[in-house]
Amino acid sequence: MPARRSLPENPVLHRRTLLAGLLGAAATGLTGCAGDAARAGLDAAAPLPSTVPPDAELVIAIHATHVALRASGQLGKLPFRVRDWPNLTAGPDVIQGFRARSIDLASNAGIPPIQARAIDVDARIVAVQTKKTPIYQFATAPGAPIAGLGDLRGKKIGFSQGQAQGLVVLRTLKEQGLTPKDVQLVTLSSTKFLVALQSRQIDVAPLGEPTLTKYIKEYGRDGARAIPMNAVDYLTILWAPGEVLADADKVAAVRAFIPYWAQSKVWSHEHKAEWIDAYYVKDQGVTKADGERILAVEDQPRFPRNWDKAQAWQQESADLLVAGGFIKPIQAADLFDRRFETIAADAVPAAYRE
Repeated sequence: MPARRSLPENPVLHRRTLLAGLLGAAATGLTGCAGDAARAGLDAAAPLPSTVPPDAELVIAIHATHVALRASGQLGKLPFRVRDWPNLTAGPDVIQGFRARSIDLASNAGIPPIQARAIDVDARIVAVQTKKTPIYQFATAPGAPIAGLGDLRGKKIGFSQGQAQGLVVLRTLKEQGLTPKDVQLVTLSSTKFLVALQSRQIDVAPLGEPTLTKYIKEYGRDGARAIPMNAVDYLTILWAPGEVLADADKVAAVRAFIPYWAQSKVWSHEHKAEWIDAYYVKDQGVTKADGERILAVEDQPRFPRNWDKAQAWQQESADLLVAGGFIKPIQAADLFDRRFETIAADAVPAAYRE
């Protein structure tokens, strides 16, 4: 088995308070989200409903889209009510929210649906965006003796198997001719990577933007550095619990939301100044210059009309986790609800389709 050890969880108050609130609401039956047996009943093979009923509502855990829709003036045009926009982005937290029937729709990388299926949580992908360039870099602890990817052997690496950050670690190890046994994989959620790096409990961990910029600004003078990686986190997906996808009213709302999600990505790409100000500066607290630098290397968003490549990528990723002894075998085809396959791509200009 891979060499893994766990670190004590460090409290992140705002995140835990939010998640506890979601789970508590579910326990008392006050959420009004997934699992309303009285309204469930849409067969998995049934055509998608096209009319959104006036009382339809969702809880949507997609913070960046919420910001983009507000900044672009589209938020008030959604044809259904959004009961809440919880700021939960880590895959394990979203899976907990699905299990608690507290989240109806979320956006993650491709790996959380794999993890969910491996632990028998019923949830499926309803929209796909692809990326071709890496969005993560390895950040080193202050003073860690790591100058490049060739220095990973024997190092303590932050690892979250249910998140994209865990998958890019495994892909990087494979690229370097290493196995999980050649390093020390330290199991913790990606939300704990910063604390573990700062305290030197791990040597290195994958960070995305704008977290990476803020970390290097604070700890670069102490010897922390960013190391580019080649591993690509290919997929960004929307996914929903099986109970949501069995509720005709909620399915209609999900179908109606997907074009707004895809178009918000296009808007952010085409209105960089407004997006930098709304998200990176006002929401994430980085400078305008940092926002410009981050966006300068980001891919143009693309949405495939055919999910065969996405499904193959998911199968390859799942097989990599199986080979490492992290999950049981799964079939990637079970992760997708292909009734939704063309909706995102059809909602954007041809230049944004794959």
